[in-house]
Amino acid sequence: MFGKGIRLFKLFGFSVEIDVSWLIIAVLVTWSLAAGYFPSFYPDLSSTTYWWMGVIGAVGLFASIVIHEFSHSLVARAYGLEMRGIRLFVFGGVAQMDEEPESPLVEFMMAIAGPIASILISGAAFGLYLLGSRFAWITPVTAVLFYLFWINAVLVVFNMIPAFPLDGGRVLRSALWHLRGDLRWATRIATYAGTAFAILLIVLGVASLLTGNFIGGMWWILLGLFLRAASESSYQQLVARRVLGSEPVERVMRTDVHTVPPSISIEELVDDHIYREHLKMFPVTENGRLLGCVTTRQVKDIPREEWSQRTVGEVVQPCDDENSIPPTTDALQALKRMTPDGRSRLLVVDDGQLRGVISLKDVSRLISLKLELEG
Repeated sequence: MFGKGIRLFKLFGFSVEIDVSWLIIAVLVTWSLAAGYFPSFYPDLSSTTYWWMGVIGAVGLFASIVIHEFSHSLVARAYGLEMRGIRLFVFGGVAQMDEEPESPLVEFMMAIAGPIASILISGAAFGLYLLGSRFAWITPVTAVLFYLFWINAVLVVFNMIPAFPLDGGRVLRSALWHLRGDLRWATRIATYAGTAFAILLIVLGVASLLTGNFIGGMWWILLGLFLRAASESSYQQLVARRVLGSEPVERVMRTDVHTVPPSISIEELVDDHIYREHLKMFPVTENGRLLGCVTTRQVKDIPREEWSQRTVGEVVQPCDDENSIPPTTDALQALKRMTPDGRSRLLVVDDGQLRGVISLKDVSRLISLKLELEG
C-alpha cells in the first residue's frame, strides 16, 4: 500500500520504520499539544514549557504506538508467523507480515494483543499521574502523564471498533472465520465494515466543516480516507496471497522479451527503444548471452549532450536480486519485489540465462483471470 519507509532502529529482531507521512503528523501532534491542548487545560505556564510538554507528549505517543505494534508482532512470532517489522503511518502503525494467520484463534490472539498493551500503558500512566498528584510533582510532568493515560485509552476504544483493518475489525474477522471457516469471506465482510466506518468518518468530517470546525473536520476526513484505503488494500493483499502463493514466475512471465545490444548509443536506446516500446527497463544481450539490464533511471543520470557518445555497454547494470528473479520463485514474491520502490519489471534469469520478463501488468492480469475462472 505504501512506499519505502525510513528505518529508525531494530528491537527483538523487528525493524521499526516510519512512513514519510508520519513525520508530518509528528510535527502536527507536537504543535497541537503545545499550542492547543496543554495551554487550554494548564494555563499560566511559559511557552517554552508548553513546547517541551508537546515534544515529550508526542514522543510518548510514538512509544505507545510502537509498544502496541510490538505486542502484535511478538504474539505473531510466538505462533510461528514471520514478521518483517513495524511501520508507522499517518494515523498509527502496522505490524508487517508476509502471510495470514493459520487459524481464527491465532488471528484473535494477535489482534487483541495490541489493545491489551495499550490498556496496560494507559493504566501505568494513570497510576503515575495519581502518584505525582499525591506527592505534588510539577505540573508539566503530571500533565503529560494524564495525556498519555487519556490518549492510550482513546487508542484502545478506537482500535476496538469492528472495522477492518483496525484491531476490532480483525477480532470481527476471526469470529466470522471461526463461524464459517472461510478466511476470504470473513475478510470481505470485515472489509465492508471498515469501508462503512470510513465513510461515516468522512460524513462526520464534512458535517464538522459545515459547522465551522475546519481543523477537526479535516482530521475526520483524512482519517476516513486513510482507513478506507487501508481496508481495501488489506483485502486485495489477501486475495493476491491466495491467488499467487502457488504460482511460479515461469507460468506468469512473458518470453517474447525486447532486448538491446551493448553497442548502441544511449541516444539510440532512447529514440528507438524507450520511446517506442514505452518501457523503463531493457535486458542487454550479446550473441544470446545476458549481460545485465539498462534502465531509464541510469539514462537520466547521463548528461543529454553525452547520449550520442556513450553506449549501453558502458552503463549496463549486472543482474542481481534487485532486478532479476529465478523462474521457480512464486509470483507473490515477485510482486513484493516489484512494488516497494516503484520497480514494475523483473528479469527472469536461470543459471545466467534470460528466460523471460515479469511485470506488474502480467501479475495483475493473472489475478484477474484466476478470480474470473476459479472465483
